[in-house]
Amino acid sequence: MTRTNTTQGSRADWKDALKDGAVMGAAASVLSTAALIASGKREGRRWAATVNTPSQWLWGEEARQVEATTLRHTATGYAIHHATSVFWAVLYARYARGALGTRGLPAELAAGCAAAALACFVDYRMTPRRLQPGFDAHLPRRSMAGVYAAFGVGLGLASWLLHRR
Repeated sequence: MTRTNTTQGSRADWKDALKDGAVMGAAASVLSTAALIASGKREGRRWAATVNTPSQWLWGEEARQVEATTLRHTATGYAIHHATSVFWAVLYARYARGALGTRGLPAELAAGCAAAALACFVDYRMTPRRLQPGFDAHLPRRSMAGVYAAFGVGLGLASWLLHRR
């Protein structure tokens, strides 16, 4: 009987994490995409260049060089970025959210940025090149740090908005 309750509790935890993660991931995706576009433009790239690079998952190395807005690269790149943002947000919602309790916006933002730092580490140190986001093809490290910070702010802010009392 205890096992069933644990399993049901775990399912409920995952159900909540999926629901919250979809919202938090969308916020993180939109904010980090805005940062990608702004950073790319600041580096003299066309707006779609940085959004295109995750499409290398499907189209290979060529996607890192495409700067034009195309359905093949831009839509695919954004879809992959959005899906991975939701993936990280679901993990955040499932494992980090409960530890925060009701500590407020600063704690949420700090935790979101910590999750973004972990995502960056995994993306660029533990993932094969083809499955990396590829932002480094167009952005220097300082700009990439800003993109991941925007991602973290999106996670933290959305989490706080979902759970404030």
